[in-house]
Amino acid sequence: MILPFRSPRTFSLALLLLAAAAPALRGADAAVVDDFSQPDQTTRGAPRLLITDKDAGSQSQASQRCEHGVLLVEGNLVPGRGAPAFVSIPLLLTPDARPQDLSTSTGVRLKVKLTQGLLLVQVATADVTNFDFHGAPVAAQRGEFVEVRVPFKDLKRAWSEQTALNPQAVTSVNLVVFGMAPGPFAYEVDEVAFY
Repeated sequence: MILPFRSPRTFSLALLLLAAAAPALRGADAAVVDDFSQPDQTTRGAPRLLITDKDAGSQSQASQRCEHGVLLVEGNLVPGRGAPAFVSIPLLLTPDARPQDLSTSTGVRLKVKLTQGLLLVQVATADVTNFDFHGAPVAAQRGEFVEVRVPFKDLKRAWSEQTALNPQAVTSVNLVVFGMAPGPFAYEVDEVAFY
């Protein structure tokens, strides 16, 4: 590659500027979990997944698709007898779900638009084995995109003993719709990242 620099001093200055900018670019890119630019996989190369409650005795259904960098999710919660209904979209941090150290991050940031139903954000860690991952409801005005920041310290487990989230063993960020009553749900997400 030939670079059009006229003097060694200009070339050295350009290298210094590139070196100074490179860590910031890597850091910003590393924070993004998914920007929904690819329909078949996340920004981090993991497959797109959708988990429903059918194995738990309920009959919920959902669809997800990516259009113009936005994840669109809609469906219906159909709880079984005495069982809650749920639909989860796990955004794996690596294709093989290997735990990642996020101890330098404070929480999860979402650009989200809620239309129907309740949305929960969960952070899954390898040390939680009963699927009661740390989560919190996404509080946002309906019908428009807003940025929501959820600190790790505000994430709680639903039915297990309350323990602090282990940021050194994070495997995914999960978008979960749940409920005890049947009903439709819909939401859109523009980006999920750590901050």
